[in-house]
Amino acid sequence: MSKKQAKKKKKKGTSSQNTLKGVLDITRSGIGYVIVENLPNDILVRPNDFNTALHGDTVRVQVFGGAKKSGRQQGAVVDVLQRKQTEFLGKIEIGKSAAFFTADTEKPMPDIFIPETALNGAKDNDRVIVRITEWEKQKKPVGTVVQVMDAGNEGDMAMKEILMENGFPLFFPENVFEEAARIPDTISQDEINKRKDCRDILTFTIDPVDAKDFDDAISIRLLKNGLYEIGVHIADVSHYVEPDTALDKEAYDRATSVYLPDRVAPMLPEHISNVLCSLRPREDKLTFSAIFQITDTGEIKQYWLGKTVIHSNHRFTYEEVQEIIEKGEGLYLDEILLLNKLAQQFRSQRFRKGAINFSSQEVRFKLDETGKPIGILVKESKEAHQLIEEFMLLANRVVAENVGRVKVNKKDLPFPYRVHDTPDEMKLMPFVEFARRYGHTFDTKTPEGIAESFNQMLKDVQGKPEQHVLEQLGIRTMAKAIYTTENIGHYGLGFKHYCHFTSPIRRYPDVLVHRILHAVLLGNVEPEKKLEAKCKHCSEKERSAMEAERAANKYKQVEYMKEFLGDEFEGVISGVASFGFWVETIEHKCEGLVSINSLMEYDEFRHIESDYSLVGMRSGRKFAMGDKVRIKVVAANLTKRQLDYEWVITSALKEGGAEIRKGKKPIPPTAPIPKHKSKGPRKKK
Repeated sequence: MSKKQAKKKKKKGTSSQNTLKGVLDITRSGIGYVIVENLPNDILVRPNDFNTALHGDTVRVQVFGGAKKSGRQQGAVVDVLQRKQTEFLGKIEIGKSAAFFTADTEKPMPDIFIPETALNGAKDNDRVIVRITEWEKQKKPVGTVVQVMDAGNEGDMAMKEILMENGFPLFFPENVFEEAARIPDTISQDEINKRKDCRDILTFTIDPVDAKDFDDAISIRLLKNGLYEIGVHIADVSHYVEPDTALDKEAYDRATSVYLPDRVAPMLPEHISNVLCSLRPREDKLTFSAIFQITDTGEIKQYWLGKTVIHSNHRFTYEEVQEIIEKGEGLYLDEILLLNKLAQQFRSQRFRKGAINFSSQEVRFKLDETGKPIGILVKESKEAHQLIEEFMLLANRVVAENVGRVKVNKKDLPFPYRVHDTPDEMKLMPFVEFARRYGHTFDTKTPEGIAESFNQMLKDVQGKPEQHVLEQLGIRTMAKAIYTTENIGHYGLGFKHYCHFTSPIRRYPDVLVHRILHAVLLGNVEPEKKLEAKCKHCSEKERSAMEAERAANKYKQVEYMKEFLGDEFEGVISGVASFGFWVETIEHKCEGLVSINSLMEYDEFRHIESDYSLVGMRSGRKFAMGDKVRIKVVAANLTKRQLDYEWVITSALKEGGAEIRKGKKPIPPTAPIPKHKSKGPRKKK
């Protein structure tokens, strides 16, 4: 090796030691901060050093010293590893010699040059969606118009923008569509011969009324040995989506389907998700199954895992099955009642073994033909939902247990487990102190004791005024479930082994699970490459999908409540901060902010963090989480997806002499007022 080569190699090595991987966060002012995992402070990057990176992109940044004033490390982006967003909504301006696109975003980004051949019918000042197709350093990005928007349908534009902002493209690339179109619609006899044939067994699906992608089906029959054979059949997506194809790469990039109030952004093209793989009634379908032999008291005697072919006899909605359970009449009554009985036994057993019984409510919007909300429905988990849930949990657990026993070179086989950590002590202890005020004690010595205490509390608060606040705060103490190869168990479910096997049409980790399980069953195991990185990507995309779904629900709430400006409603305080408190209306479950500024005419309020409350300095009036209040809708901002409420003094308060007025004789506050703390340097969120 020459001296010159050695010098180059040394220089390269030094450079790599000073580069870090992170996510670029660009502020409204244009300054960037690269958020690096396990680094206490973000790395400052100036606009000239973005190197084509945009807000939210995963980048590699080279660190070259600290800022003169703050001492914060500074750096420059040397590589864009992954784009968060490639499609943008905005306006196009077409001149005589060139066309440029300006994105609707608060984050600074350059205009995109649109060649004349890429206008796709767009006219000057049209609102369009543009996809970046190339971007050379030191030049403007180049893009193509993929859709001209209907300027009159603001709701449609808002939903599409939410998807794009969260990194979910609206359109599949042509090569992905072509691959999907080439997959045969018919199932060959040769393929059927490789599988267990379950087509003559009673099988049905149970799904939401508007679902089209039926991931799972249940089969049931009585065996000669007196046991019930119950099959959990899952769409065999991995048969159609093969590794390293364009279809597979696109599915991995998306990692999940996103369910908004008026649409689904699917992980897979609709021909696969709604036709080929969807377990539609009266059609032969390829499935991957977990088939159990179970006693009528819920004891599992044995199980079988493998590839199957099924033929669904009927497609039920949850509402139809719930009606059969409640009325005791209807199609396949005996089978549904038996499945429900077993599911409730499994459910009770889970809670006895440490699963935590947090209740859940689902808000659904009733929409008109244009997608505008005209009503809001609150749906609770009923026995029909629990029936499917318990059998899916059973299949997921058994698959994880089965693969968890496999060793490769005397080591555990890498596998995408779905794990849930024990509660964080920093979050748990303040909650335990708060719950004690309502008479609930917690055994915090062991994770099992914490789970048992949670369940006892949730049982005791049913129907009481504090139920809402304790349930909401309890959920916030919980860790977030993630995908990882490090199996620490699932605390919330009380399982030592758990994975996602039952929804491969809409979740990429399930596709990975199917591939690994199939290899295990064939005895041909080769560890999946970079599996932990894939797990992390899927966890991040899941969080992005949840953020998109929350933003879309919020938009629809604001759109709905715009019709009620000036109207008053009963609500419950759902959150408290130094700048005000949030109220969720009881009737619509629509959350808005009561700003502390709107309370200033009554009193000066201070935030008591440990008490989850705002307390009046003169009056002692307290607004705490879980309190019922009356509010007036004063503003509905669709652009910001924000509802503003004002607190309304009720007649009962006035008649009781509790009306708050300026100059009222001071009453000592009910909790100590914390001193103001100065904000430190900007740290990673």
